[in-house]
Amino acid sequence: MDADAAAEIENPACGDVLRLTLKVSGGRITQAQFKAKGCVAAIACGSVLTELMAGKTLNEAKNLRREDVSAAVGGLPQASTHAAQLALDALSTALSDIKL
Repeated sequence: MDADAAAEIENPACGDVLRLTLKVSGGRITQAQFKAKGCVAAIACGSVLTELMAGKTLNEAKNLRREDVSAAVGGLPQASTHAAQLALDALSTALSDIKL
């Protein structure tokens, strides 16, 4: 994918890494891809984030919350909520890279 934005975020506490790339057209996210290295929760959150963002406007994507990601994967134990936050941090960084 010829990405319009990309971000790679690492959680220094656990070592999980998430790379997110976005393609944007007409103010909407038309394609999102991820690569993750880490726990199962981090991989699941990265995957579901790409599904949650599909077709959303940039503002809609900015409004996604940790609870949205957690609910979309069927819930996360308290010890794994950092995985949802890692995904959202990658999203936030990628969105800040988009020049409107």
